[in-house]
Amino acid sequence: MRPSGRTIDQMRDVSIDVGVTRHAEGSCMIKMGDTHVLCTASVDEKVPPFMRNSGLGWVTAEYGMLPRATHTRMRREAKNGQGGRTQEIQRLIGRSLRAGVDRVALGERQITVDCDVIQADGGTRCASITGGWVALKLAVNRLMKAGVVTSDPLVDPVAAISCGIYAGQEVLDLDYPEDSEAGVDGNFIMTGGKLVEVQMSAEGQTFTRDQMNGLLDLAEKGIGELNAVQMAAVG
Repeated sequence: MRPSGRTIDQMRDVSIDVGVTRHAEGSCMIKMGDTHVLCTASVDEKVPPFMRNSGLGWVTAEYGMLPRATHTRMRREAKNGQGGRTQEIQRLIGRSLRAGVDRVALGERQITVDCDVIQADGGTRCASITGGWVALKLAVNRLMKAGVVTSDPLVDPVAAISCGIYAGQEVLDLDYPEDSEAGVDGNFIMTGGKLVEVQMSAEGQTFTRDQMNGLLDLAEKGIGELNAVQMAAVG
């Protein structure tokens, strides 16, 4: 039995509310159970120096957690410098979102996706990627409406979900109680039905090829459900 009472292939309730900030070109609040992340997308009509005169656009991401997003207060990273975990997560978000972008169609401009965790209960990086794509799509829609971009550079939706082995069972969408005790923990990112990245590790037990296949099947099911929520959010 899962602590939440969910079945092994049942996700937490997922909702995405769009247009939650006034100034960002694209914004949303994604809620996956008790994990809540504010995602905003900001357009800059120039690219980083290493991309200049390439004709290619760039999508990057930044990630952070509010001090009381977790059970105990964390010190602000703005005061103490970014930790290695934060840097790793924001690079993952950027890589994942770029996998679904036609950078030629985007043109020589940069979109920065900021993911701020308001409340954490497991799966914050996955929620950030899933909500980050929605914010990115809304920003791109604005560029297309203004005629700045003529063809949609977002080829496919990008979403992410966690799966793992908890109490000997393969389960979908781990919350914090499961994540903290899982024998195997993995994050799966997909776009257009294809894998972008898989992060998996044996936290307390090794796992078999058959178990890996089972987790992939669960992830594919979960990504499909997330894609449906994403597309409904962007209209």
